[in-house]
Amino acid sequence: METVGAYEAKTHLPKLLKRVIKGERITITKHGIPVAVLQPPESLRKTEPKQVIVELRKFRAKHCLKGLSLREMIEEGRP
Repeated sequence: METVGAYEAKTHLPKLLKRVIKGERITITKHGIPVAVLQPPESLRKTEPKQVIVELRKFRAKHCLKGLSLREMIEEGRP
């Protein structure tokens, strides 16, 4: 994680935001003391594929179609 002074952060905010969008975390300091962290929101953070698979399996275990096929649900008008 990179550290940037408050003055530099203010001056170069658009550039810093572009880097954050790409996934970087940047600590902003004031007189050498960390005061803030620029980071992507949770929704933009990349999740490991293995973790996604684990979560999908948990979801499937809790939700059952009770014998219906996807085709039948589409024909009934369910999204």
